[in-house]
Amino acid sequence: MTKQNSKISKQQILDTIVRAYDVRGKYPEMVNEEIVYDLVQGYIKFVKPKKVVVSRDVRESGPELQKAVIKSFIDSGVDVIDVGIVSTDMFYFAISHLGVDGGITVSASHNPAEDNGLNMAKKGAEPISGDSGLNVIKESALEGERIKTDKIGRVEKNNVLPEFVDFVCSFIDTQKIKPFKIIANPNCGLQGKIFQEIIKKKNLPVDLTMINGEPDGTFPQGDPNPLLPENREEICDLVKKEKADLGVSWDADGDRVFFVDELGRFIDGYYTVGVLAQEILKDKPGSTILIDPRVIWNSYDLVEKAGGRVIQIKPGMTRIPEKMVEHQAVFCGEMSGHCYFPENDNRDNGIIPLLLMLEMLSRTGKKMSQIYNPLFDKYPISGEINSEVKDIQKVIDRIKKKYFDGKQEFVDGLSVEYPRWRFNLRASNTEPVIRLNVESRGDKELVEEKTRELLGLIRK
Repeated sequence: MTKQNSKISKQQILDTIVRAYDVRGKYPEMVNEEIVYDLVQGYIKFVKPKKVVVSRDVRESGPELQKAVIKSFIDSGVDVIDVGIVSTDMFYFAISHLGVDGGITVSASHNPAEDNGLNMAKKGAEPISGDSGLNVIKESALEGERIKTDKIGRVEKNNVLPEFVDFVCSFIDTQKIKPFKIIANPNCGLQGKIFQEIIKKKNLPVDLTMINGEPDGTFPQGDPNPLLPENREEICDLVKKEKADLGVSWDADGDRVFFVDELGRFIDGYYTVGVLAQEILKDKPGSTILIDPRVIWNSYDLVEKAGGRVIQIKPGMTRIPEKMVEHQAVFCGEMSGHCYFPENDNRDNGIIPLLLMLEMLSRTGKKMSQIYNPLFDKYPISGEINSEVKDIQKVIDRIKKKYFDGKQEFVDGLSVEYPRWRFNLRASNTEPVIRLNVESRGDKELVEEKTRELLGLIRK
């Protein structure tokens, strides 16, 4: 096992890598086999599982860290189903599909190649975050007391891809999909291979071209984040060059999805929330849709037009599934590209939105631009703008006082609404950064004006 960095205490390492929703850090300085072994010991004490799923993403450090995860489980008498290299949504699917008591996947989402980490879940694919057990697991790992047992757990392998393909395809009628030319960028993760398997197994009339399509944990194209300008530019240019019908892009672990229209324009996830919600409500009128409060007017108008109702909630990988159940929601969408479905244990999934989009385009006969152009015009946005500040609360108080005459809400940070424009200001969970989003009803110049005004107040 890799020795942890002797210059940094175990407490400092755990405080650094155990985040709000998962474990992430540089390998092997922070996230290494010894630390991972102890974190899994903490997980076992907290969850008390008999059988679990273990998986990993494509990162080069994944095999060794996965071995440490499995060793910690079997040393403690816990049986393991190794489902291999999977996307994050496949990992959660495997937990439910195989009926186990939980699971751990070795992954660092869209972080750089030198990072790795752990995502943990309980029975029913219920994620474990800081406020639902991860901090308890961290404290247990810090103590370092190993579980003593004479029983050795067993390891079996299981490929859940065929069942996963059938599951995601159950959301649409695959027979009604018309021919499409698609450019896909899975950012060296697995979603491209999964989509290829769907096309093959369901005989979809899709002409697929992939960029960064081979799983590669070194991420030679750079950080596997679809929102980075260089990653957006690559797929947008190719969609135009190849005269494709659309483009689709995922982060490396596959749980966030974004689209590009046939004109080569990268579509902000905010607009897709409303479009997908409207599509889902077609068969479920009167149902509830959950959204995050950063930008909302497009979603409200499309959902209400489709006969649904909108509830704003604060995002969070454990909070959203709970709110989905509480409100009996049929869909939750975030502008960050996460889409949640009740049939998927109220978890996010990166493939289902693509299939719903293809079904909608097939049914309507419209081009992507015909769907999105009216939305761009009616609901212009600033996009999320980050600002480093010394005192986040002082800035929020200043803005709150300045815009006292607007309708103020505090679902996630500060939202202030006027008849023609609206903004949301919220703090980052992990760094001294404030994130600003501004929107209006049909007035792009007003968005630009108010964005400048707010940034001047935030950064002064």
